[in-house]
Amino acid sequence: MKLSELVKGLNLPVDTDIEIAGITCDSRRVAEGWMFVCIRGSAADGHRFAADAAKAGAAVIVAEEDTGFFPQFIVPSTRLAWAKICANWFGNPALQIKLAGITGTNGKTSTTYMLKTLLEACGYRVGIIGTIQNMIGERVLPASHTTPDPYELHSLFALMVAEGCTHAVMEVSSHALEQDRVAGINFDSAVFTNLTQDHLDYHKTMENYLESKKKLFRQSGCAIVNLDDQWTPRLIEGLSCPIISYSAYKDEADYTAKNIRPRPDGIDFELVGTGAIGRIRLPIPGMFSVYNALAAAAGALSLGVPFDEVTRAFSHVRGIKGRAEIVPTGRDFTVVIDYAHTPDGLEKICKTLKECSRGRLVTLFGCGGDRDRAKRPLMGRIAAEISDFVIVTSDNPRTENPGTIIEDILKGIPENTEYKVIENRVEAIRWAIENAQPGDTILLAGKGHETYQILADRTIHLDEREVVADALNKLPKQD
Repeated sequence: MKLSELVKGLNLPVDTDIEIAGITCDSRRVAEGWMFVCIRGSAADGHRFAADAAKAGAAVIVAEEDTGFFPQFIVPSTRLAWAKICANWFGNPALQIKLAGITGTNGKTSTTYMLKTLLEACGYRVGIIGTIQNMIGERVLPASHTTPDPYELHSLFALMVAEGCTHAVMEVSSHALEQDRVAGINFDSAVFTNLTQDHLDYHKTMENYLESKKKLFRQSGCAIVNLDDQWTPRLIEGLSCPIISYSAYKDEADYTAKNIRPRPDGIDFELVGTGAIGRIRLPIPGMFSVYNALAAAAGALSLGVPFDEVTRAFSHVRGIKGRAEIVPTGRDFTVVIDYAHTPDGLEKICKTLKECSRGRLVTLFGCGGDRDRAKRPLMGRIAAEISDFVIVTSDNPRTENPGTIIEDILKGIPENTEYKVIENRVEAIRWAIENAQPGDTILLAGKGHETYQILADRTIHLDEREVVADALNKLPKQD
């Protein structure tokens, strides 16, 4: 690609319009005739590797300061430049599809998959980018981050366009927004699910966390917001795009849920809009499912899908791996796996399961290491207040001492709580299965879709479904 095309939109002077053979922000990948972009990361500064890139044959370097190697472009932000360069490299494929972005603390994945299902049921070919996996139609591609690096992101958009996708739905994390991974992308619609405490190790304050989320709506043609969330008024303040609201309680919202009727295996409600009403039956229990459905419905409607088609399309919605996922046991107790890893997420799934459990609610959870410590005692208190029995264990301890993480959790658990500490997560799950009582609901919270555990020195395989199956096989056979 010609250099002038590659830097289009960056307002950079191109004296010699050379051919660029490739682009990268990793100096180890540079080859003859490539462009190297110096990115300042949390672990390393790309400017330190400009010499390596030049030695490897870089044709041009993009930096925020003089590297001493020429030719080079000096820009205010190499992250912003990298996002635009990647879009140009792949021919700006995001402009060729209708794009919806979903952001919020909880519910992003479920809402994303629900919206994909609705659009596909209405005849569209849809791509998805998110936490569990990336998809083009039914083809599954691995996902390394909730929101990928700009190069991977625009390569996915290009694949979607090449394979006939008309729409794409993606999770947009606060980290990605703060790091300008989606900079320059014009979203047709952006959906806000909620904002509760998470990632404060990175953002430091809830206000900073909100400001990161708000970036998405400044580059969207339409904002779809949860009117029941306390942060929504501040989120929409100063936005210039049209705003569509949804609510489970407030009649002033554009779309509301009425006559909400919980079932043990799901929930029913009426979706009410201006002059329109449709019956929705969901196979996933809990009020969080209602909110996810409202967000997905408003998202589909904002993309031009007729109301009647949206409500009919909900018959195609299915459960998602690791989100209120019921694991078959063949026994008189229930095991549920859920990704809940924030105070709000844990509270919602615990309350949902407590309402429909015939016996005890046994909640097994831990907290991630090298992450927000302040939420640990909060989650301990929430689990203790709602559950009948709590098992405190490890999640992804990373480089932190698992015992230290557990001590932080225990600070929030009242003295009269029935609980047990088993640091090893596999052993904790086995103990829960071995000691289950008839009618119990055992919640395995925190890992969800993940099939691994991140330790200090390595990442190991850990699929909770396999652990549960193994534990069940070792139980005495029932008559």
